[in-house]
This record gives sequence, C-alpha cells and structure tokens, in this order.
Amino acid sequence: MFLKQSQITPVRLSKVLEAAEAAARAIPPAFPLDATVAVNPFLGQTKEDLATAAARLARVSGSRATQAATDYTAAIRAGRITEVDLEAALEASNSPLKPRTVSALKVAAGNAETSPPPRALPTVADLAAEATGTDWPSVIEKTFGLWAAGHFDRGQALWTPTPGADAFSAWREWAIHDLTPEIAGLKGFCAHVAEAPDTAERAILFASEALGITDEAAETAFHRLFMSLGGWSQHARWMLWQAELKEDTDRTMADLLAIRLIFEEALLAHVPAIAERWAETVAAHEQPVEPSAEQVVLAILQDAADRAHQRGLAAALDGAGETPERPELQAAFCIDVRSEVFRRALESVDAGIETIGFAGFFGLPLAHRSHASDTIEARLPVLLNPAIETTSQGDPEKDRADRISLRASRAWGRFRQAAVSSFAFVEAMGPLYSVKLIRSALGLAGKGDKAEPTPQVIGGLDAATKGETGAALLKAMSLTKGHGRIVLLLGHGGNVTNNPHESAYHCGACGGYTGEVSARLLAVLLNDPETRAGLKERGIEVADDTLFVAGLHDTTTDAITIYEDGQTAGRESDLAQVRKWLSAAGEITRAERALRMPGAKASTVLARATNWAEIRPEWGLAGCAAFIAAPREATAGRDLGGRAFLHSYDWQADVGFATLELIITAPVVVASWISLQYYGSSVAPETFGGGNKLIHNVVGGIGVIEGNSGRLRPGLPWQGVHDGERLAHEPLRLSVMIEAPREAIIDILERHPDVAALFDNGWLHLFTLKDGRVDARYLPGLAWEEQADAAIAA
Repeated sequence: MFLKQSQITPVRLSKVLEAAEAAARAIPPAFPLDATVAVNPFLGQTKEDLATAAARLARVSGSRATQAATDYTAAIRAGRITEVDLEAALEASNSPLKPRTVSALKVAAGNAETSPPPRALPTVADLAAEATGTDWPSVIEKTFGLWAAGHFDRGQALWTPTPGADAFSAWREWAIHDLTPEIAGLKGFCAHVAEAPDTAERAILFASEALGITDEAAETAFHRLFMSLGGWSQHARWMLWQAELKEDTDRTMADLLAIRLIFEEALLAHVPAIAERWAETVAAHEQPVEPSAEQVVLAILQDAADRAHQRGLAAALDGAGETPERPELQAAFCIDVRSEVFRRALESVDAGIETIGFAGFFGLPLAHRSHASDTIEARLPVLLNPAIETTSQGDPEKDRADRISLRASRAWGRFRQAAVSSFAFVEAMGPLYSVKLIRSALGLAGKGDKAEPTPQVIGGLDAATKGETGAALLKAMSLTKGHGRIVLLLGHGGNVTNNPHESAYHCGACGGYTGEVSARLLAVLLNDPETRAGLKERGIEVADDTLFVAGLHDTTTDAITIYEDGQTAGRESDLAQVRKWLSAAGEITRAERALRMPGAKASTVLARATNWAEIRPEWGLAGCAAFIAAPREATAGRDLGGRAFLHSYDWQADVGFATLELIITAPVVVASWISLQYYGSSVAPETFGGGNKLIHNVVGGIGVIEGNSGRLRPGLPWQGVHDGERLAHEPLRLSVMIEAPREAIIDILERHPDVAALFDNGWLHLFTLKDGRVDARYLPGLAWEEQADAAIAA
C-alpha cells in the first residue's frame, strides 16, 4: 500500500483543505460547447497585479501572462509604442524592481529577448519521466482523459460508466480495472487505487502527507496539478460555478485533485530516486509568489502598449457630435464590438438614422424553452440567474409533430453511431450520403433554419408588471424620450457551419445563444397597449406612431432578419425602407470586414458562413480593446475599427445612478472576460487557447481535444486569434471609458470591491469622458488623474 495512514491533526486537515479550495478558486470555469461564453482565464488572479500573476502562472503552468519581449521591442522600433508611452508606464509602476529610466527599461527589454520561456515547477510525473524515459504526464493525460470523457459526457456518448456517481468514486471504480498505467510500467497501480481512502478529502490529505507537501507549499502545488489537467479542471470549476449560482456547492474540483494526487503518490513510490528533487520542488512551492525583475519589465511594457492604443482612441473621441432630433429609425444593437462597424455603416446611409448600444439580452433574464424542445436555455449573462420563464412552443399539434420528427432524427443518429450498427450503416447507406457530402463541400447545404413561433412569457404578465418592466428596460437603455418612428431591437448571432465553437460566435449576453428571443419578447412587450399605458403612468412618453420591431443581426454575413410577429400591419412601407437601409449598410460592413479576413472579398463573405471547411468564417470579437458608455453623440461618426463595445448611457437621466451601477458591475465585467479571454488565448495559447481547430474532436458535448485523446482544450482556437502569419488580435487590456461624474463611479467601486480590484490591479483601465472627450484616468486606490486633451498617456 502506497498511502501513509499517519496521524494527522485537525489543524493539518483544515489547512490542506483550505489550500485545495484556494487552488480550485484559482482555476477559471470553462462553459460547455452548447452555450460557450468567454471567460477571463486570469479570473483567479485578479486580486494580484499582472507581474505577480505572471510569476504565479510561470510556476504552475510554465506560461506567460504577457507578450514576449520581442513583440514589445518590435513595437518600440516601429514607433507604435512611443517614449511618452514608456515613460508614463514606468512612472505608473510601483514595483521596487522596475528600471530607473526609460533607457534602462529599453535595455532590460532587449535583454529579455534572449531569455528562455518560463518553465513550470515539475510534478512528480515530470520528474519520473526524466528518470525512467516513460512519458508519465502523457500516460496520466490519456488515461484520465478517456475516463473523464465518459464520466462528464453531456449526451454525446451512447453509454456512460457509473452514471450518477461522484467523480472520485467513479474514477476509483474505473481505475481499479484500467491496466493502462501498469502496462506502461507503474506496477501495482490498480491495487494502489483500491487501497486509497474512499473520500476525496481523505485522499487529498493522506497523499499530501506521503508526498511531503507542506502547508506553505500546498496551494501552488495543488494549483500546478489542476493546471496539468487542462480543460478538465476548468469544466469542474464550471460545475462549481453553476452550483453556486443556485446557492449550492459541488465537490468535483476536490475529486479531480484527489485523483491527480493519487497518481503522484504512486509514481513517487515507484521511482524513489526522484525523492530528493521532489523535496526541492516542494521547497520551491513554499516560497512566496513574487515577480522577477524581468516579469516586472514585461508588465510595464504591456502597460505601455495599452497606453499606445489609448492615445489613438482619445484622439478619435474629439468631442460630442450630433444625432437626429427625432429619427426615422432607431436601431438598438448589442454592445458587441462587431456591431460598431454595422452601426457606423447604417448611420452613414441616411441622416435620419440613430443607433443605440445595449447588452444583447435587453435586460430580460430569460429561462427559455425553444420550439419542440424540453431543454431550458439560460439566455442571459452567466453572472445572473434567470427570473422569467419563456417559451416558443406555439401550436400544440405542430409541436407534437416536430417533437416526433426530432426524436426520430436523434434515434437515427444514435443508430448510426452504435457499435453494432455503425459499420453496417456505412456499407449500406454511405452512397446515399455522397450527395449531402458534395453539397456541404460546395457550401450549398445551408442550415435550413426557420423562425420559431413568437416567444411568450409562461403564465403571462399583468398590466402593472408590463408597465414596470417596460419602464425599467427603457431607462436602462437611456431610451425614455425622442423615440423614432421605428425602433429596431436587434439581437445577434453567428451563422457558421461545421464548427464546434459555434455558440462562441453568438451573444455572450444571452449565455452563448442567439439574441432574437430577447429582442422579439421585448418588441411585443413595448408594443402592448397595457405596457404603453403603464409607461405613460411612469413618466415615459412613447409616440403613438412609434413601432418596436425585433430583428437578428447575423455577424458572419451582416444580414438582418426582421421578425414582424403580427405587429406591423399598416407599416409595410416603413419596413420596406428599413430593409433597404439595412441591406445597404450590410454591403458597406462586409466590404470593411473583408479587408481583415484572409483571402476574403466583400463578395465572398456570405459564402464563408456556409463553407464547412472555412476555419475563419469571421473574426468574432478579435481586436476588442475598449468599452465606452456614453451618449451616441460621443462616438457617432468616429471610426473605432470594430474594436469598441459601445453602450448607450445618459448619466443626466440616471436618477440615483442605478443604471451606472448595473453597467459597471455587469456589462463591463462581461466585456473584461471577453477581452481577457482573447488576450490569454493570444499570449499563452498552450495554456489558455483552444489549439488547432483542424485537428479538433468534440468530447462529450463539453469541449474539444486535439487528436483522439488527451487534455480538454478551453479558450479560443488559434485560428480565432491568428491569421496564419501574425496575430489578428492585439493583446491589450480593456480601456473602459464612461461619461459620468467621477464621484458616482467611485461610490460604486467602493461598494463593489471585486470590481474595483480589476481596475486597481491593472486588469482594466478606467477613464471618464466629458462632452465626448477623455477627461480623467483612474488611479489605483479610488483616485483620479486629470487628462489634458488627448494626451492620455502623459
């Protein structure tokens, strides 16, 4: 028996489990493929600055938290990062390790160009591999990954081992009979697992004792093991995230740590010659996490790169522009950066058009059941819980027919995949699929999507609730007066095919689903006579001729679908004009976007959506760099390059600053997750990226692996941030610009310390705007620095 059943005090037990909990909290969640949303990969490090996080990640994963020194020095030589940027970034750093002058900073940057990449502290498996020549990390990765794919399966597999069991118990049952480690040379491993404690907590404790992991070393040693499991740890962290949203808990993270520790204990006993080197590694884990001088220099250079972009952004925001007094068309888009290009194009088509930016779920926290489906879809930001139940079930008779059709399709699919029938199926039916294969290869198959019935609230809403809900949403959108004749509410989604990350192209504010359900529901609500009466009672006047219409912006093709939902009688000519405007704007947008896409022309953008071999149907949110909450006058007519989240906000109409608080604590945080996911997938693709999509295989409906086994890969595929020659996403931390009184912003940050930490520790930058110009920069510790004109780096 490998485990040391020694006497362990309650204090020791508490400290070990506290370290395990802290290590688990350092891991970001990864959402499943059916509802993929961006997650900040540095979520567990936001209470540290960038340099300290770089030191921690170097220790536990061997990854950078910044770009390589060569990227910064190239930008300095090219003039993209100026002396002004370097001087300001150097002055802003409070590290005692920083260079004294800009000249010294440049010398340090040059020296860092030849430094080797960081290396993680070794696991026992790493040390055993060096000693024996057997790739034990790979053995663990493959055997664990094979089990995890079955255990965590979300409906892809036809059979799941030990359904309903907790992860640790299920793995023990599997591992007792899995001879793979023993065949690789780890003799007695099955017996070792059989003799392990029967709970994850006890297994963690006893294995830690056997491995000599001290209280001081435990947190980063455990963090290192979680990182070695890749996306499987992040999937378990998602399970905990989901449980805590429901005020519950989940123990899967502890289960995975126990499993990984059992492998470590067995290998240390199997290769005792590595004991001394392992003791040195434990001693290294005991040391405080502190950045090196080089990591401080790279963090300063990253700040300089951020400031270089901020200079250009401030120059573009050169004062308030004009918008029409009473527009013919008001189009409300999601704040998604892809909307910025279309909004600018649409406003250029006609002077009577105004656009609005608001989170794509339009403030409706929906738990939605789609047509002919029993699946409940959480169509809202992942930070929130659903509060409204809706459905698109429609006619019961038609629903029944569609349900039967869908069940038959699922049964046919399972028959095709079953072990008994799969080969016979290919022999008998393969030729019939050749037509489908050819059509898909030529991009002729299409998706065959049809509009679902109009969504409705289950149980309905009474007149008072309609008025209260409508008024609250219009106030949040800063849309309480001056409504256009047509107000178009546009959700968005990406139209792609043969892409397991399809939901990542949809609306993050809608939980990774498309946004038309929220838009359609809100349009129906705001056209309702009872709602209109309730709005008037609450001081919001909507003109009698104002019609709210829902639509869906396809961000891959830049086509707009309008949903009339039986509400547009008598307004046919108005909608015909709107469609002409939207079509013209789509052409302009496609022409601009095609310039960024490898091998694309404006005429080929539409075809990329249906091309099943297209690895870059669109760039998603690559390039995102700023979040601006201000009246449209501040950004109208400014070319922001499709890099800014644009949220409409009028602070003078925000009594009590409730809307400002919502913006800072929800859309800003969600935008930071998106920005930092793209940042992490760019600077540390091996750790935080999704790998090469050309060799992806879907596992369990959860995520993807490269090849046929191994680590689950979270994050963005390399093709989503790189064009084949260079990065398509410039790794920058998000610059948040808000037109609102400084004291109101400070009051909100004081009441939300977790959000304040994002700004205090440099994961986001914060500025105020005044009359459409940059006015002040936020400084750590709830302070402000006045900014002179556009020279915000100085």
